[in-house]
Amino acid sequence: MSRIQKVIVAVMWMFAALLVADAARAERIKDIASVTGVRNNQLVGYGLVVGLDGSGDQTTQTPFTVQSIISMLSNMGVNMPPGQSLQLKNVAAVMVTASLPPFARMGQQIDVTVSSMGNAKSLKGGTLVMTPLKGADGNVYAMAQGNLMVNGAGASGGGSKVTINHLSVGRITNGATVEREVPTPLGEGDFVFFDLHQSDFGTAQRMVEAINRTVGPLATASDGRQVRVRAPVGADERVAFIGRIENLDVKPAQGVAKVIVNTRSGSVVMNQAVTLEYCAVAHGNLSVSVSAENAAGGGAGGQVDIKQEGGALMAVKAGANLADVVKALNAIGANPQDLIAILQAMKASGALRAELEII
Repeated sequence: MSRIQKVIVAVMWMFAALLVADAARAERIKDIASVTGVRNNQLVGYGLVVGLDGSGDQTTQTPFTVQSIISMLSNMGVNMPPGQSLQLKNVAAVMVTASLPPFARMGQQIDVTVSSMGNAKSLKGGTLVMTPLKGADGNVYAMAQGNLMVNGAGASGGGSKVTINHLSVGRITNGATVEREVPTPLGEGDFVFFDLHQSDFGTAQRMVEAINRTVGPLATASDGRQVRVRAPVGADERVAFIGRIENLDVKPAQGVAKVIVNTRSGSVVMNQAVTLEYCAVAHGNLSVSVSAENAAGGGAGGQVDIKQEGGALMAVKAGANLADVVKALNAIGANPQDLIAILQAMKASGALRAELEII
């Protein structure tokens, strides 16, 4: 069995164990839903990093770097002679991005990420010059400046790879100061709205029942994603009320069966036991036959037969579910491409009773 196939089997068994362990565990409302309107806001800006040790942009190939330097110097009262050609090695043009958290106040500091736009070899040791960060509406919400921290080396091992010497991206901790606040409403009028992270009518109803059972008949479900709750009008009382609601326990309803397949690594992840209807699939030198029969005691039983040309027949006697098919395919050495092709054929025929997502 190849290393990738062993990883697939291990992930499947681990996931099955987690499903059994979590079957009876409830989750807090704050883990499955969020208050409508309480969200991050993305900021972006264009700036310059100076003080590099000869590793900046090659200005002959990145003319916008030279234009930015001339404009910045002009704003500082330094006028360059017309037609002057600058040969800069210690400057790099960059894009600065940040996430403005909800309820951010003026003067609060946030982290920023600085990414090279040109052909700079490294941003290590550089300093970001004051850069305005704008939101989607074009207004400036923060100003960024500071010394970059660049991750100059990584590590490799344990079956995973980390990029080594990726020097074109840096980060500045607390590198931006908030200059404008974004109003964050806590509901509308007498109501606060909670949005589920995943739409599900059953989970929305269970959330309504948990709220009404604890604080009274105040919650109703608008649809499969949003729950409306009548809340106190005062800001202090509303904050305390939302804090109490967010910590209530709700047992989410079982979601739609889904199979996720990663085409690059061959990983297969299922969110629950996925059953199969009768089907027979031939792919290359592999043939798969799934039959569902009534087992003794009235339960659903089945058999999965997988045959490889020139090899012995392998039969897995268990319920007709996808885990048995994947396990049997791995046992006879099927590669990830074979597995993906067979799953797609099963889904197209209607035998796979789950959503199939290829990533």
